[in-house]
Amino acid sequence: MNRLTGKVALVTGAGRGIGAAIARAFAAEGAAVVLAELDGAAAEATAREIANGVRGAQTLAVQTDVTQPASVRAAVEAAQRAFGPVGVLVNNAGINVFADPLTMTDDDWRRCFAVDLDGVWNGCRAVLPDMVQRRAGSIINIASTHAFQIIPGCFPYPVAKHGVIGLTRALGIEYAPNNVRVNAIAPGYIETQLTHDWWNAQPDPQAARKATLDLPPMKRIGRPEEVAMTAVFLASDEAPFINASCITIDGGRTALHHE
Repeated sequence: MNRLTGKVALVTGAGRGIGAAIARAFAAEGAAVVLAELDGAAAEATAREIANGVRGAQTLAVQTDVTQPASVRAAVEAAQRAFGPVGVLVNNAGINVFADPLTMTDDDWRRCFAVDLDGVWNGCRAVLPDMVQRRAGSIINIASTHAFQIIPGCFPYPVAKHGVIGLTRALGIEYAPNNVRVNAIAPGYIETQLTHDWWNAQPDPQAARKATLDLPPMKRIGRPEEVAMTAVFLASDEAPFINASCITIDGGRTALHHE
């Protein structure tokens, strides 16, 4: 339970879902964790939950808008003041924007890329100078299986997630000589509150749930904690030679041939 002892980690979108699971797992493994979240109340609640559930946990909630570079820099500076240099960054914050390409508004396009791609870049740009100077750091970008397989009706979300993979690989290669690793995790269907909300919005929620669970070969979908386990591994000293790579967590869904 000490795989991240001595490390300072900043997780964006850490108020709920995958981000909260990663923050919880990092704290359990000994990291000081900064929860950078647009919804400040959600970040505070998750930070309290972690502090109550993990003995000796060090947490800090910071209201952060990843679309604004200054806001991200402020979160990094708050982390440095509280705990020291940020050694691990998880760019998890993201939104779903699904639209018809020809009827989608310019605002929808900009909103998708502002959060899902620019937000990742803003996080990387905020921590890289110090990581490069210290010659140490791990950046983990949460991508998606949408970066590999296109599902009709989901535009422009997969375009942004393709960009996240490109950014991950480019930065990983650029800063490899400085011992800074940049990797991605591509989750498939994960059982978060957003997933439940989508099921409940369908005409037949139970049928929608069953259809989703039938998709992966394992006949279930992932749990946020399963994504968090991989993030812990990439953040730890157990993955020193993994760089510019992407780990897919989808129960084999993207490997399955579809008739």
